[in-house]
Amino acid sequence: MNGGRKVDGRTGGSRTAQQYDPLGSMGSRPLAVVIGAGGVLWATLVSLFDRDVVGAPTVSALTVLLLAASAVVVISASSPFRAPFTRWAFVAHVALLSAATVTSAAAQWGPDRSLVNDFMVLLSAIGIVAVAPYRPWTDLVVGGVVLAAVNAATAGTVAAVYPAGVPVSVGAFLAAAPTLVLTAASAVFARTFAGLAERVQIRAGSYSVERAERDGITASVQQDRSTILARDVAPFFAELRTRASISDADRERARAIADGIRQVMVAEADRTWLEYAVRVSGDAAATVHDPDGLAAAMDADQRTVVRTFVRALLHAATVDPAGVRVTVAPVGGLAPGRGADGPAVRGTTRPRVGMTFDVAVADSDVGIHRTFDPYFAVLRVTFPDTDVAVRPSSLTLRFSYDQH
Repeated sequence: MNGGRKVDGRTGGSRTAQQYDPLGSMGSRPLAVVIGAGGVLWATLVSLFDRDVVGAPTVSALTVLLLAASAVVVISASSPFRAPFTRWAFVAHVALLSAATVTSAAAQWGPDRSLVNDFMVLLSAIGIVAVAPYRPWTDLVVGGVVLAAVNAATAGTVAAVYPAGVPVSVGAFLAAAPTLVLTAASAVFARTFAGLAERVQIRAGSYSVERAERDGITASVQQDRSTILARDVAPFFAELRTRASISDADRERARAIADGIRQVMVAEADRTWLEYAVRVSGDAAATVHDPDGLAAAMDADQRTVVRTFVRALLHAATVDPAGVRVTVAPVGGLAPGRGADGPAVRGTTRPRVGMTFDVAVADSDVGIHRTFDPYFAVLRVTFPDTDVAVRPSSLTLRFSYDQH
């Protein structure tokens, strides 16, 4: 793993806090909900009770509706079950806030005697902060500059038409300043977080992927061979020591034991990292059907996420390993490659591989969600097309990935 390596079409520099730390971003989502709902409430109260002029109530209502739509976009797109937060959602969020800024000024067209009731100046700035965990710093800067420009143009126009005793440029700057300041803070956070997370991944990658996988394979191989020695070889040699001569039956039995050892060694050589992960995390009762060894097509990040989910799945008290079946197979031949936000990227076609988990769970659908929702959130960030079907006593999980 290195800073320039691509992960599902993303380079390390364009990844977001949500993609590096899905569970942490899921924990910060209530802040986005509170910001969205609080902004709508504040705009409603100010529009009703604290405006400089009576204005146009219909346009004021439109402003509140635009803010509500922006809040819905952020709340919906930041859901861990719709991850990652797409660029289109961010563009819609910025566009709605920009439109609300214009309609807010139009609704109360007249002299601006109090900056306190100019709620869009602050809501535009907070709107960038709300999405800081979900978009790369470059997007935050572009969106923040656009919102600051809209605020400056709107406030500057009002100050030019209705002079308030300060130069137009000062009025425009005061309207843009909160958005510029909080945009800079959000961009610094996003860039610093991504840089630190990338360095941590680079340092931990060699152990977490290569060494851990090697250690797991070694443990599994040693366990299989120890079982054969204890069950077949040791008792056979103990019997031979008590006999005066070796019979043809003994020779046949020795040949059968040798064939068994050979078959185990061949199976070990053909076994994928996924099969070892299942065996190490649970036992041989869980089934992995991967005849073409396509699990090997996953990159290091994807393997880490799937291995973590497998461990959690097989260690869950409500899951019997015998009821777990994992199927890996090609899906639809060549499929478009995916970009940072999940949609297809033009000009890139790679063979796709599908992985399906069919799991019998001794729990209700609510209980299954309660146990595995954090893992579903991480899977959705790593595999944008993740599909989860939860029913009482049953869980089906599907996703796909490129053959790297």
